[in-house]
Parts: sequence; C-alpha cells; structure tokens
Amino acid sequence: MIYLYVLQQALIWIITIFWLYQLIISVCSLINLKDKPIIEDKQNRFMAIIPAHNEKNVIANLVQSLKNQDYPRELYDIYVIADNCTDETAKIAKEAGAIVYKRFDPEHKTKGYALQWFLQQKIKEDAPYDAFCVFDADNIVDSKFLTNMNKKLCQGETVVQGYRDIKNPTDSWITAGYAIFYWMMNRFYHLARYNIGLSPLINGTGFMVKFDVIKPDGWNTQTLTEDIEFSLKRIISGNKLGWAKDAIVYDEQPVGFKQSWSQRSRWTVGHIQCMHLYTKQLAIAVKEHKTLMNFDGFLYIFGSIPMLIITIILLLVNSLMYLGNGMSSSDLLMSYMRYFVPTFILPIGTALLIMILDKKPIKPMIKGLLCYPLFLASWLLINFKCLFKRELTWEKIEHVRDIKINQVIE
Repeated sequence: MIYLYVLQQALIWIITIFWLYQLIISVCSLINLKDKPIIEDKQNRFMAIIPAHNEKNVIANLVQSLKNQDYPRELYDIYVIADNCTDETAKIAKEAGAIVYKRFDPEHKTKGYALQWFLQQKIKEDAPYDAFCVFDADNIVDSKFLTNMNKKLCQGETVVQGYRDIKNPTDSWITAGYAIFYWMMNRFYHLARYNIGLSPLINGTGFMVKFDVIKPDGWNTQTLTEDIEFSLKRIISGNKLGWAKDAIVYDEQPVGFKQSWSQRSRWTVGHIQCMHLYTKQLAIAVKEHKTLMNFDGFLYIFGSIPMLIITIILLLVNSLMYLGNGMSSSDLLMSYMRYFVPTFILPIGTALLIMILDKKPIKPMIKGLLCYPLFLASWLLINFKCLFKRELTWEKIEHVRDIKINQVIE
C-alpha cells in the first residue's frame, strides 16, 4: 500500500504543478501591454491562400470578404487551391474573383499537402510576395484582417495567428462548445503567452507567414494537424510566433455530433502524431535554448494525451487504495471531485468570464454554457478512444450555411 501512496502523491504533484503553471500563464491575458514599435513602415504584398475540397456552397462568401479588405487591392492576390474537387468549387471561385489552381492527388488530400504543392510552385516562380495568409474555405474575414497583419509584419513578426472566431456559435450545443473553446484559447492561451513573450500557436486558419520563412523547403509537414506541427517546428528552432487579436477570421463549425466527433478525432490523432515526432526534439530544444518559451512548447505537447494518461492512472490508484482499505469512501469521493469539478464545472464559470471580458453576447449562449461540460467530456472520450484506435483517413466536414460577413459582425 505504501507504494500506491507514494505513486498517488507523485501524480497529484505533477497534475497540480502543471495546472498551477497554466493558471499563472492564463492570468497574464489580463495584462495590457504597449504596442510593439514599427520596424519598417511599408505596405506589404500578400497572397491569400484557400485550400478547398468541394466547397461550392461557401467559397464565394470567403472570396468576397477578401475582396472587400480595407487594404490596397493591387497589393494582394486571392488564390483558391481546388483540391481533388468533383463539384463546381473552381468555377464558382473563379467567377467570384479568385485565381484558381486545380490539384488532383487522391492519395494525398489534406491541407498540408495542398499547401506544399502550391507553395513549391510559388517558390520556384520567385513570386513577388512578402507574406501569405491561409484560410479555410468556410471562413469569412473581417475587412481589416490584412491591414492588421501588415502591421504585425512591419513590427518584425514573421508567423502570426489571427483571432479565430465562430460564425455559427448558436446553431447547436456543439457549435457553442467550439465557440467557447476557441474564445478561451484566444485569450488564455494565445494572448496570455504573447503578452509575456512566450509563443502562441497557429490555430488551423486565419494565420500569416512571411514568405521567406518557408523558403526553400515549402510547407513541409506530415501530420494531420499541420498547423500545430508547423508551430512546434518553429518553437524547436527557437522562433516564437505572433498573435494579432484584431485580425479576425470567422470559422464555421459542424452542427452535428457525428461530424464533430470525426473532426476532433482527426485533431487528436494529429496531436498524437506530433507527440511521437516532436516530444524528444522539444525536450532537446529546452536543453539547448534554455528558454521558458521552449519549455512552454514542451508542456503544450505534454498537456494533452500524457496528462490524460496520468489522470487515469491517478483515478485507478485511488480506487485500488480504496479497495485495499487505504482510503475511506469520503476520501475516494473527494479525490474524484477534485478532478470532476475543475474539469467539468469550473470551465462554465471561466467561459462566462471570457464572454464578459471580450463582450460576447451571453443570452444566446446560455444553452451552450450549460452543455459545455458535455462538450469537454466528449473530447476526453475522443482522446481516450484515440489511444487505442486511430482513424488516419481524412473526412470532409460538410459546410452548407450561406453566412456573409455582415451577418456575423455585431
């Protein structure tokens, strides 16, 4: 029994220190810092890149929102990569005003492959762009997106994530869960780290990369979460990413549970792939660079599946101690509550705080707030499932909503 007790205490300390660190970092999101100085005052030339697979229902709205940017139209081009499309995506995108590249490779259909295929061509052409921004086909973009990204580029930032908002947060408890999750990530992860000199992460869409950064290799990723992989590779090399809270992109999320389960399973598998590929490299980078930024990047990859495994082991240890009369019923209950309350109850209050701080409408989100613990619980189940069964096949999320930019701006 003494060995179980020692193991229990060790696991409790690991979990406590990890979450105390996250709490301290999150509080830094409340700091208001002075804006960075301009290093080079110029209007840069951008590529807006949109990988799209059978997105005829939504592609025109995104292209239109990009054409309406508050930025000189001659200084950016809109490219759509019609990736293995069997519908009218290419035709609609071209009619909307985009430059369309058609790609056919049924064995390699993910966004990472599409970006690599396209960017390698632009590198070979020595295309006259300073930076590129990547969007998902279902996005719509705030009119000041490029203006704000240009400012970041002029401040010397080379890889910058924009503010990822949701254009359909009240469609269902699932979309509300996504919205709350991203609002919390925007403030408590990205903004908090940016405020104190750590590194945010690329978050799937609405990000900017200086063109020189990906030369000569292009977009060289191999996992299902190419955004996280690219971010971790930058952190390993000692380069922090930037954050632009005023460069806003609105993302459409799946309404139904089945599609959401499939999407989040793919994300979890991608995280596991990144964990296998980059945990050792992240640990070596901590030793070599000796910076908190590298340590924080290591903790990010440690904080998903490994922390879930540690927590499961702790709950099993507590149960074994109870069965061996080393723990009373009340102690066992308290041990479960110490996990249950912070994991499923506290996030409701945290989400409410975020919505107040960021002036999000609360009344339409009440159902989503109450269901948020269920959303988180389903994600834990997904993570647990992916420990044993991992689907590596990319599945398209259907986007059918015709939501325009003027319908999401409050």
